[in-house]
Amino acid sequence: MGTLKHALNSLNVLLDTYPHPAPFSFTLLCILTNVFGQELPSSPHGCTDGSCYPATGNLLIGRAVNLSSTSTCGLNGPQQYCIVSHLQESDKCFECNSQHRFDPYHHRNSHRIENVIYLMDSNGDNTWWQSVNGVCESVSIRLNLEAEFHFTHLIMKFKTFRPAAMFIERSADFGRTWRPYRYFASNCTKTFPGIPANGLHHINDIICEERYSDIEPSTNGEVIYKVLDPAIHVKDPYSLDIQELLRITNLRINFTKLNTLGDDLLDRRFDVLQKYYYALYELVVRGSCFCYGHASECAPVPGVDARENGMIHGRCVCKHNTEGLNCERCRHFHNDLPWRPAEAENPHTCRECNCNGHSSHCHFDMAVYLATGNISGGVCDDCLHNTMGRNCEMCKPFYYQDPIKDIRDPQACVACDCDPVGSMEGGVCDSHTDLDMGMISGQCRCKANVKGTRCDDCKESYYGLSQNDPLGCQPCNCDPRGIIMMGAPCDQISGDCSCKRHVTGRYCNQCLPEYWGLSNDLAGCRPCDCDFGGAFNNRCMMESGQCDCRRHLIGRQCSEVQPGYFCAPLDYYKYEAEDATGHSPGHVVIEKQKHTPSHMVTWTGPGFARVKDGAGLVFTIDNIPYAMEYDIMIRYEPEVCVWTVTYQIDCFCMLCFSRYIQMPRPFCFEPSNRYVVSIRFQRHGVTHRHLTAFILIDSVSQDYQPPHTLIIYLYVCLNACQCDPQGSLSGECHKVGGECHCKPNVMGRRCDQCTPGTYGFGANGCTVCDCHSEGSLSHQCDPVTGQCQCRQGATGRQCSDCQPGQWGFPSCSPCQCNGHADICDPRNGGCRDCRDYTAGHLCERCADGFFGNPVLGSGEHCRPCPCPGNPGSDHFNAHSCYADHTSNQIICNCRQGYTGLRCDQCAPGYHGNPEQPGGQCLPCECNGNIDTNDPGSCDPRTGQCLKCLYHTDGPSCGHCQHGYYGNALAHDCRLCTCVTAGTIQSACSDGQCHCDRQTGACPCRQNVAGHNCDQCAPNHWNYGQDRGCEHCSCDPQHALGSHCNMFTGQCQCRPGFGGKQCTECEQFHWGDPRLQCRECKCHPLGSEMAQCDRSTGACECREGAAGKRCDECARGFTGDFPKCVRCHPCFHLWDDAVCQIKRDLEHIQYAAQKILESGVTTGVGDTRIKELEKKLRKVQDLISAEDSDRIHHLIGQSIDDLRAEIALTDGRLMGVTRELNTTAEEEEALKRTLSVLERELRDINATVKVKKYYQESVKAEKKCNASVSGPLSPVEQSKETRAVTEDLLDASKDKFLRALAAQNKSLNELQLLSAVCGGHSNASVNGSCPDSQCGGAGCRDDQGNRVCGGHGCNGTVNERVSVDILVSCVQLQDIASLTQDVKNQAMNTLKKAQKKKDHFENNNKKLKDFIKKIRDFLTGILML
Repeated sequence: MGTLKHALNSLNVLLDTYPHPAPFSFTLLCILTNVFGQELPSSPHGCTDGSCYPATGNLLIGRAVNLSSTSTCGLNGPQQYCIVSHLQESDKCFECNSQHRFDPYHHRNSHRIENVIYLMDSNGDNTWWQSVNGVCESVSIRLNLEAEFHFTHLIMKFKTFRPAAMFIERSADFGRTWRPYRYFASNCTKTFPGIPANGLHHINDIICEERYSDIEPSTNGEVIYKVLDPAIHVKDPYSLDIQELLRITNLRINFTKLNTLGDDLLDRRFDVLQKYYYALYELVVRGSCFCYGHASECAPVPGVDARENGMIHGRCVCKHNTEGLNCERCRHFHNDLPWRPAEAENPHTCRECNCNGHSSHCHFDMAVYLATGNISGGVCDDCLHNTMGRNCEMCKPFYYQDPIKDIRDPQACVACDCDPVGSMEGGVCDSHTDLDMGMISGQCRCKANVKGTRCDDCKESYYGLSQNDPLGCQPCNCDPRGIIMMGAPCDQISGDCSCKRHVTGRYCNQCLPEYWGLSNDLAGCRPCDCDFGGAFNNRCMMESGQCDCRRHLIGRQCSEVQPGYFCAPLDYYKYEAEDATGHSPGHVVIEKQKHTPSHMVTWTGPGFARVKDGAGLVFTIDNIPYAMEYDIMIRYEPEVCVWTVTYQIDCFCMLCFSRYIQMPRPFCFEPSNRYVVSIRFQRHGVTHRHLTAFILIDSVSQDYQPPHTLIIYLYVCLNACQCDPQGSLSGECHKVGGECHCKPNVMGRRCDQCTPGTYGFGANGCTVCDCHSEGSLSHQCDPVTGQCQCRQGATGRQCSDCQPGQWGFPSCSPCQCNGHADICDPRNGGCRDCRDYTAGHLCERCADGFFGNPVLGSGEHCRPCPCPGNPGSDHFNAHSCYADHTSNQIICNCRQGYTGLRCDQCAPGYHGNPEQPGGQCLPCECNGNIDTNDPGSCDPRTGQCLKCLYHTDGPSCGHCQHGYYGNALAHDCRLCTCVTAGTIQSACSDGQCHCDRQTGACPCRQNVAGHNCDQCAPNHWNYGQDRGCEHCSCDPQHALGSHCNMFTGQCQCRPGFGGKQCTECEQFHWGDPRLQCRECKCHPLGSEMAQCDRSTGACECREGAAGKRCDECARGFTGDFPKCVRCHPCFHLWDDAVCQIKRDLEHIQYAAQKILESGVTTGVGDTRIKELEKKLRKVQDLISAEDSDRIHHLIGQSIDDLRAEIALTDGRLMGVTRELNTTAEEEEALKRTLSVLERELRDINATVKVKKYYQESVKAEKKCNASVSGPLSPVEQSKETRAVTEDLLDASKDKFLRALAAQNKSLNELQLLSAVCGGHSNASVNGSCPDSQCGGAGCRDDQGNRVCGGHGCNGTVNERVSVDILVSCVQLQDIASLTQDVKNQAMNTLKKAQKKKDHFENNNKKLKDFIKKIRDFLTGILML
């Protein structure tokens, strides 16, 4: 009984979700199947092959002690309560005494909360829970569960009015925190303002519903709540969100507002409040013990002793190797696969871990599971017997697997035998054999520099085995270039290397002193070979061989001089004869020699000292570097052979064919002393002096003696070049001698003096004197100023000019300047600084601005030109003038911009006021865009431009004309090239558009682009429209881009999509491109075109073809497609009749559906309606089928059944009409009563006491109740009338069935006429068919017999059965006519029923409005 009850409750929930009545029969069958299927648990053996589930039921069963309420009537003693619907009866108030539990025999008035678990007691009487009278708020019912359960839905059936407001909440932590499920209120916006009431959008939305909070019905009203609303699709029922939504440990229902008639607002007395309370017949909390499909039953939670039949326990009895309260994990040592909820075809059984007998604990690792390709994820814990690994399949470090033992053997792992000093990781060996990885079980892994089976020896070229060395042994590090033997380069104990002859060091990587360049040579290193004089010693750098050089010496061997320094030669110390002084008798003449390219230089210094016979030279020596003996050498050029040189006490001869001579013996000189050397020169072998005998002495030098060469060499190489920065080309000099590189005309070792015949020593060298040969005494000049020594009559630096007032050197003549100048050009005689306003070569004409004849002797002078003012004033506008003797006028040569006889007007292209003093003519500022030869090109006074050229415009012709653009200043104004179709209309006129005068950009229409407005903007099309271009609107997902064709708007679609915007399927396809596109596949022989309907996929068929793809013969055609032949004409007669019957049946079904949806059931039960629908569908299916024989046999029976049902329904509708008429009369009486009440209410005076008003309102309430719910009320009378009508209908049932049987017999004779007879029916008035020899429906011969088929007819009936077919045709026509009549009657009945329904609803609405007015009135009185 309980199971059926819960099933029906579940059925009500589902019916509430699916309120459509049309598919009721099928829905009912499916629902009942599902309900009873969910109630029973899976059988134990059902868990083997897939998921299994425990029983689902009412969580209240067995948990009465866990159910509580905050308010229960009669707990402390008996309490009176009344029932609103019993106010007109004698027994309207009752007693509630809940001091004891409910007992059907002794305590029937106990209404504790546990009464809601079952709807009825053992005697079949209803039981309920009831709250204290008048308690409106803070009433709640709470269920405490001993474990977590999954809650699915809740059903409440109330004894009184359903609450005006309530909400359901849950707790998943045993009451510590609460969260709401759903709110219910008659006015959600007012009662729960913060809760949305706009419907459910997501499965976990918290909303407020109003459909379960109305005041009607007054009893047996239900409230149904489903956690997972069927209207919202749930993708994953095992997701965390859904599990959290279903999971509860506590459930609480809070009642916050009672539904009352309003009198409690006016009077709070006990007798008023005792009829308002919460009363609940039944409470169903559906749920289950959730086990993820791993259990078919649940056991009690430890500590729960209740064992009531039908109780849903909270602990799963887990299968599939799972465990936990909800089978939420794999059982111990079964973690080789991930835990998963069981599925219908896969139980996802947890698999035992494989630890090879070395462990009894494991855990699941998802990373391992994924790495193995979803095969195994178990990882063993705490492996024993010296094993390790995911499956304890490997030996631990320092152990290896015995090759002759299986890994499952407890003695399979053996300790390694490796020297911990030389092996890696302290003696770890290979744990197993793997040839691919080079592993051999038990093999020691030596350090990098260690060898041996136990890793206890160093490798070759290594030494010093040590435990602290990560590599085991240290490398010898012997330099291979410096060792003798390569096999054993060092000692394995000490590490000392064996070196080559010239190599040393521990590693043989260093050369011996005075050796360098370690290499693979036999000796190993090479000697340094440092320069004995340039280096301090013979040691050098081992890497580069660089010796230790003395100062200013460079090079590997110190044999080169540092740049900027030089080595002096032996005759470095020279003393020029030009710098010496002469002594008596005689004298010395200094001759400086000029350097010429054609003359070889044979002297040093500036030149020679020309010494006369018998004269001498005195040299001063004060720069001796070291004390030593020096040789004296004299350089000379003799003019007379054989001279005798007397040097202090010595005398020697100088031969004419030689150029130098060395003194016979050296002289000792010391530093810091000043020496004077006196030398006398005289001819050899003569006794008297010759006045014209001279000798040219160049210089005297001192040379070093050989014993001191090394010392002198060391010294002189320390000398710096000291080149003069102004006279030398660089700071470097010759390495030997120290001669600097001089600039032009510069001489000296340091380039610090000018050569003879030059002057002006400076940064550019020296300048040649260039003395004039005729005007100067010699070619020498002053070395500073360059002034030559001039002859008499010559002047100038070079002695190449005449005296002032003369010209034409060297033949000088006086200047001829017509008395107007004193000096002239020294070369051409042109006069300089002409006076008296004259000008010209000889001052022979007047200067500009003057006129006259200034030639000497003419008697005239130069006068100022009147143009119009004098020269030099601010009113002179000419360059010059001249006197025209013919006209006796002064003609002015005007400056640019001026014109007129006196230059007192502005020329064309200029403007100003030149006629006034200070006035001037300025160019017209027209930017070069006027004709300057045109007098009217600009205003001569203001300068405004009047005739702009080159399509320019403006006061200064500074911009282009309207319709032109460009650079007006560059004469580059071009015509605008705007396209009128893309340019805004206001910018165009007469086919020409304006553009930007600088850039030429045209003003484009909306979404038009391009310099000339000649194209749509990107992603736009429809060029040339007044409103501009339109957006392409290409589908972003189905198009290759957002651009489209500028003229057609066609987007470039991805493969599989089509349409202008790529929102449709591609050509010859149909469907929704967001879901799937399918190919049309229209048959080329049966369709008009290859493209089908893009929404339905239906092809447009040709005549005679049908089907979605036009690949079948159409109705009315026969044969095999595509060879379709039109059927006999009689087919259309039969087909029209059948189609009409089909349409009539569909219309009747639609009318019946509307009746059910509108709520007017015409007094017929749901069962009758469902039977009628079933028969209608059966007929419709038969008509749609292609089985003609079944149609012939059953169509008549179905039509008769339908006709009988319609007739029965029509009779019941007539009864309802009578009831509605009675209701209308009662309604008029109610209207009159309401009118009287309204007049009485308007007559109430404010001074009347409230009690009087209340008494009158109570009377009005009684009248109202009597008119609504009393035995004489129109509603009760209508109910009785309906019952009588239903009895009458039942009484006429037999008659209806007999008529139905007769019609079934007639329909059995019905056959297809057009296909059977082979002709068409065109019966005349007398029944003859002159146009059809084969006959048909309604055709008779002359004797009145029916005509069907015969010789030559292609029907299925020949002449022998033609008479029977005719009979069937006539019956079919009669049935069709009868069906039409039934249809018309049903339509009329439906219209009447609809009108009565509307009238009845209006009366009910007025009645409700009247009740509301009374309630509002009472509320207003209470407020007063």
